[in-house]
Amino acid sequence: MANPVPRHENDDGPFIRPRPGPLDDLYHHLLTASWPALIAIIAGAFVVANLLFATGYYLDGGIENARSGSFLDMFFFSVQTMATIGYGKMEPASLISNVLVSIEALCGLLGLAVVTGLVFSKFSRPTARVRFSRYAIVAPRDGVPSLMFRMANLRANRIVEGEIHVVLARQEETLEGDSVRRFYDLTMSRSRSSLFMLTWTAIHPLVENSPLHGQTRESLARCDGEIIVSLTGLDETFSQTVHARHTYGFYDIQWGVRFVDVMKRQPDGQIVIDYTHFDDIEPLLPAKQ
Repeated sequence: MANPVPRHENDDGPFIRPRPGPLDDLYHHLLTASWPALIAIIAGAFVVANLLFATGYYLDGGIENARSGSFLDMFFFSVQTMATIGYGKMEPASLISNVLVSIEALCGLLGLAVVTGLVFSKFSRPTARVRFSRYAIVAPRDGVPSLMFRMANLRANRIVEGEIHVVLARQEETLEGDSVRRFYDLTMSRSRSSLFMLTWTAIHPLVENSPLHGQTRESLARCDGEIIVSLTGLDETFSQTVHARHTYGFYDIQWGVRFVDVMKRQPDGQIVIDYTHFDDIEPLLPAKQ
């Protein structure tokens, strides 16, 4: 009797889940934002803060050597105060202005500390530059129909003790008539790579006890099936754990094709990868007699 396939359930379903707003976890939102977005957010916050303090200075009118009624002078005085520049031309003359300067100076120091820590954390955050093939394919491998996809390490270093975990997610109905999302672990022919440097073709044999045994594009479409891939390993350069994740929907799985070879050997014997054909597939050749 075949061994049972590990199965996990998620009764909440995969489709509708409230997304937290940016202010619900602001630090995580800023840390995961792109560099242009982060710079835009910091610049926007800087301008807004200075506009608020400049309004206070303008209403009080207690800045010496500022042009009368010039909001622009108040704004640039605020910028000088927040950035602790202090040219010495304009200075506070009233109690209210001195209080505002004290508050703004404190906000500037705290803001500088927060932004410095955020930028450092973003620079030092370990990331994996792993490229996954556009398609996963189902084709014979050593005479056994297998699900295959390939990965490439885009960095010039190695990912040590790389490990992949692959699951099939599909929608099913319980005996009570409830629709649930269930996850089935897919056993790989090789789930670990001691040194992931160039490419890695992951293979899951579609044997009798495989959750994908006997499945077709149509059957996976009916249950909204998808293949979820997680890769973890140790970055050799930074000695930190990195991870990458990719999902193949049922529409990304191709039957009866094979990957185009991307490994090229140079005249000097060095092996290189031709990434221009990394996602290319071609029909299967007739089996050798």
